Amino acid sequence: MKKTSLLFYSLILVFGLIASCSKNDLLTSSINNSNDNNIVADKAPVKLPTIAIIDPFAAVKIAFGNNIDPVNLLNYANQIKPNYINKDNARGNNITNPKATLGRVLFYDKNLSTTNTISCSSCHKQNFAFSDTALISNGVEGGLTVRHSMRLINTRFANESKFFWNERAITLEQQTTMPIQDHLEMGFSGLNGRGNMASLLSKLSKINYYKELFKFVYGDTIVTEPRLQETLAQFVRSIQSFDSKYDIGRAQVNNDNDPFLNFSVVENTGKRLFLTPPVFNQNGIRIAGGLGCNGCHNAPEFDIDPNSRNNGIIGIIGSTALELNDTRAPSLRDLTKTDGSLNSRMMHNGVFNSLRAVMGHYNNIPNNPRNTNLDGRLKPNNNGQQLNLTTEETDAVIAFMRTLSGTLVYTDKKWASPFVNQ
Repeated sequence: MKKTSLLFYSLILVFGLIASCSKNDLLTSSINNSNDNNIVADKAPVKLPTIAIIDPFAAVKIAFGNNIDPVNLLNYANQIKPNYINKDNARGNNITNPKATLGRVLFYDKNLSTTNTISCSSCHKQNFAFSDTALISNGVEGGLTVRHSMRLINTRFANESKFFWNERAITLEQQTTMPIQDHLEMGFSGLNGRGNMASLLSKLSKINYYKELFKFVYGDTIVTEPRLQETLAQFVRSIQSFDSKYDIGRAQVNNDNDPFLNFSVVENTGKRLFLTPPVFNQNGIRIAGGLGCNGCHNAPEFDIDPNSRNNGIIGIIGSTALELNDTRAPSLRDLTKTDGSLNSRMMHNGVFNSLRAVMGHYNNIPNNPRNTNLDGRLKPNNNGQQLNLTTEETDAVIAFMRTLSGTLVYTDKKWASPFVNQ
């Protein structure tokens, strides 16, 4: 009995000791955990390394401010044009907003000249329908252009794909870099110690905003002549004018021969004279019909017929020599502003400074035996045409031609200089 009781109490003591040890272990563990938490709380917060954010358009913002926003480009690619405008000489170089934007910068950048003083816009000014009021335009180091600067309105909307007055450029793309390499104009001719196209490409590639723009447009920073040509041509082709009185009237009728509802009697008479072919006698004297202007300057684009030969203006500025191969002409749109004021002189040698003077020329085309390239439409029966225009007819045609002028092309931001300090 005593042995059994002793054994029982011994077991109780052992279990008591075990329980006591377990409680102490739990208490110690709780204290340790509490201390660990305090240690973590006392530690200073870990600082992560600062990551610099590089603006991919930092130089663009400095040079152009709010004039160019790469995230929200101005609309060049999807401009509205009338449904009766069908001609297009883009031929695969379709306009995109990024490339036309780059072309805009190049068009206005004086860095494209050897002296940093001349840009494309120096000779083609927006407020004069991208022409020049001067007879001849200034180039680098006292150089002067050989011919009067041509207006650049609606160059895209034409059957004619050749450029310059004498059509020496097969495409607009080719034309865009020829003035840059002209010794008298922008100077990168490679002559007399001047740089050449390679010099220009190297120069542009070092300019920070071109690094950013070429990366944005092409995915790399490489500057090449084909890229200059592609983007400049897109910008020039984007310049369009379809908000004229003529366009309002044309949209309301089925064709150009219908009287325009918004035209005056005089304007409609001028339109009819412009569109209707003349009837000549055997001596080349008009005896009926209109003036036939539309034969060479076809409505509704009013672009020049690619098959045209010269129009009897064969003089050269500052010379007594003759130039027979100037057969290209710009669209007749925006010859004047809407108030009737002339945007620039007319013809390749700027010989005419009024529409009335132009009408006088076509009224009586002289027979010049030295002019072997006169357009056949101007010499009926092999005689220089004589239209026998009346004052009323002249006034009517002039009134009609003034209806071809818009307003937006002179002020739209997308065709203006993007530079902040220019």
